Amino acid sequence: MFSLQTIFGSGQQFYGLLDEAAAAAHDSAKALHAMMKVTDRQPALDEFKLARTRERAASEKIGKALVDSFITPIEREDIEALGSALYKIPKQIEKFADRYSLAIKHLEGIDFAPRAAMLEQASGVVVEMVSELRHLNIDRMTALNEKLRALENEADRLMLELYRDIYSGKLEPLQMFLLKEFFEILEKAIDRCREAGVVAYQIVLKNS
Repeated sequence: MFSLQTIFGSGQQFYGLLDEAAAAAHDSAKALHAMMKVTDRQPALDEFKLARTRERAASEKIGKALVDSFITPIEREDIEALGSALYKIPKQIEKFADRYSLAIKHLEGIDFAPRAAMLEQASGVVVEMVSELRHLNIDRMTALNEKLRALENEADRLMLELYRDIYSGKLEPLQMFLLKEFFEILEKAIDRCREAGVVAYQIVLKNS
């Protein structure tokens, strides 16, 4: 006798699709960090467009699979929530890259690389958390959640330092505006990673 799982599938493809989405987000963050380390030429945006295209494709596949599949390994609402959270990470990063490419001549001497490095680390933790979903290991996921929270807290601390620079009176008005805008976009990108991590963590809490 065939089981329902044999007939309809186990739904394991969702883990692979979520892995694809997380990897695309991470690649976008890596591309941004690389861009921030090379500031002597006009940045290329191809890698960000490619990462967004991959993320969009993964998101569409997840949506289609949810329609076509009878069985999912975790609740459909959780898959949708995590897919949506992952989708927002490269979208935010591409926003930074697009605007940076337009304003680069006004940003000489401003080092975004340390914050971009933190974003790369945060998105890397998200990749690990998504990969861990198939194992539902609460101890491992808790450790990764704490790591992601620590990165978010450090990013918040760096933002406070930024505001000291902005309010110091040493910067030109345009530079003050751009500095605040770009660092807030980076901060929001890290927040997007944190949001995705929280969804993944809550899924494990619910199913462990």
